[in-house]
Amino acid sequence: MPFISKIERQSDYNRFPPSTPIVIDNGASYFRIGWAGESEPRVIFRNIVQRPRHKSTGETVTIVGDHDTALLKYFDCTRSGPRSAFDSNVVFQFEIMEYILDFAFDRLGANGSRIDHPILITECVCNPVQSRSKMAELLFETYGVPSVAFGIDAAFSYKYNQQHRICEKDGLAICPGFTTTHVIPFVDGEPVYKGCCRTNIGGYHVTDNLKQLLSLKYPHHMARFTWEKVEDLKMEHCYIAPDYALEAQLFQKGSKEAEDKTRCWQLPWVPQPIEEPPSEEEIARKAAIRERQGQRLREMAEAKRTSRINELENQLNGLEFLLQQLEQIQEEEIQSFLSRTGYVSKQEIESTLVKVSQSLRKAKGEPKAEQAENEEKADSSAMDKYPLINVPDNMLTPEQLKEKKRQIFLKTTTEGRQRAKQKRFEEELEREKQIQQDEERRLENPELYLEQMRIKYKELYEKIEQRKRLKTNGGHTNGNNSGGVGRGERLNAAQRERMRLLTTAAFDRGKGEDTFGVKDEDWQLYKLMSKDNDDDDDGADEDEAELARVCSRLQEIDPTFVPKPESTPLQTATAEVPRPRPLTKEDFQIVLGVERFRCPEILFHPNLVGIDQAGLDEMTGVSIRRLPYKDEALEDRLTSSVFMTGGCSLFPGINERLEAGIRMLRPCGAPIKVVRALDPVLDAWRGASAYAANSKFPQQTFSRADYYEKGEEWLRRYHLRYTL
Repeated sequence: MPFISKIERQSDYNRFPPSTPIVIDNGASYFRIGWAGESEPRVIFRNIVQRPRHKSTGETVTIVGDHDTALLKYFDCTRSGPRSAFDSNVVFQFEIMEYILDFAFDRLGANGSRIDHPILITECVCNPVQSRSKMAELLFETYGVPSVAFGIDAAFSYKYNQQHRICEKDGLAICPGFTTTHVIPFVDGEPVYKGCCRTNIGGYHVTDNLKQLLSLKYPHHMARFTWEKVEDLKMEHCYIAPDYALEAQLFQKGSKEAEDKTRCWQLPWVPQPIEEPPSEEEIARKAAIRERQGQRLREMAEAKRTSRINELENQLNGLEFLLQQLEQIQEEEIQSFLSRTGYVSKQEIESTLVKVSQSLRKAKGEPKAEQAENEEKADSSAMDKYPLINVPDNMLTPEQLKEKKRQIFLKTTTEGRQRAKQKRFEEELEREKQIQQDEERRLENPELYLEQMRIKYKELYEKIEQRKRLKTNGGHTNGNNSGGVGRGERLNAAQRERMRLLTTAAFDRGKGEDTFGVKDEDWQLYKLMSKDNDDDDDGADEDEAELARVCSRLQEIDPTFVPKPESTPLQTATAEVPRPRPLTKEDFQIVLGVERFRCPEILFHPNLVGIDQAGLDEMTGVSIRRLPYKDEALEDRLTSSVFMTGGCSLFPGINERLEAGIRMLRPCGAPIKVVRALDPVLDAWRGASAYAANSKFPQQTFSRADYYEKGEEWLRRYHLRYTL
């Protein structure tokens, strides 16, 4: 189970007399503080400090211990990650240590900066005197502590379990901690410091190794593998294999036993909605809605058309009435009459009358043949506006000549428009005729017609795609293209013709004097080179238009037809990118198989992560060999009481694996027994609490006066006596 922090502020600080010691278990992973004589620490939190900036105000804040993820969204944590006061298992960042102590004393209930209680604080075995001196100076100078005592966390845990008859007076204490692992021999209940040894491997390296393995295995879910989550996975699922090689072979073969040992972590996943086909009632309902909408649109269009026709008829009647009035009034009054109507001349009224008549016929939907005939009549009547065209120039004045040129220009423009109208009319008739013929063919044999249309669509599509590919590949005239086609196949017809002309000119002019340009026909080469000889481009637009027509026709007669996507030049030149498959529930599953025992295996083989040091089983042999005296009976007593404490001793199977490893180092028949602490995590604090509650504890402390009087050399030799 993952460790749980307790950071609620205590309210009974003033109830304890100044003689009651405060017990601190200053671990590299977690910080625990409480009162001597109690069975549980009051405050527990992670031994880290973070100083992010507020996103809105820019103010730097200090966050000690565990942090709430919902609270951290208001802070910028990218420039300030979690920092620890420890280097390996030694405190060296005392500025961070001061933040941690401030927070710890505040959570314990202290109101001021002065602490009037003795302090018992844990440290690692053989802690450097510089670290111990700085810690004592921090407690004395900053907090005014009356007295301090330093003790080894593993020794307190050993003595606490010795009182509960878990281990003997003589034994080996193995403490795999957060960043280091220590082995401490105990003789008559006291640690033998000359026999201690250390390996720089611990729970931190196990968690980091598991985090790296999962990140490599599931790179798309790296954001899920936070340090806290990976540590929880480590504590819940990792175990020590009895035989690492056999366990790895078991998973390599994929046996039933390996499947049973595999664990799965399901990430949050929401399945994609499945689109069910609509029912017949739903289809009928939608068809009825579309029909009503279409009927409404038709009614609106008919009302708009009727209103437009009425408006045009009124305008036409008004123009005819104006022409009748112009015929009835005298010639000298015409100009004043026109100024009141807003028109300049009678011709403008007639031109407007013709345009309104055309618009009215179009609005009424007259047949196009009749409409074209009416337009021809209108154009023939409009020819009366050009009376000077057929008059000779010698019979005209200069002003009339200018007017004649203008009339010729207007007539030419009108005739051009008429020809364009006629051409469009003929094309539309031809299109209607072709559509009618296609419909007749479809009605005769629908299946054959559909198959022919599909074949035609496929041929046109491949033809256009082939033209695009040739055009794209032909653009690379530097010869650096890679592919399976030759250069001649990559060039279109125009480029091949230009290459031929250039090659011919270079061959003819390559020898002797350069006389190119002396003859006029030489310059014809530039005209030929600049001419676009790509005949395929002339039919490109026609092919694309025909493809669009065939595609539209297929969509009308074949509901299952799906047009092919139009490819760009970049897509035709490169390989088709495969489409990603839809994500499933299995894509959001984190499978823990071989990682369960591979990560904690580094405790016994640190070389798996590049640390060339001894494992737990080898360290016991090293510690026994370092003892200042050789006694086989003592060695047997030590190995018959191998005590495991620390967070990493919670891994299942570690006792059996350690016992098997020690048995290979000891003589045959030597007694070996490995036991685990009652609570490997909290027994160090509980042992220190029971030790500080003893009446003889004040004799093991030293005051500020002792510290400054005796100096660092005395502090170097300072050791607690654990048997009181």
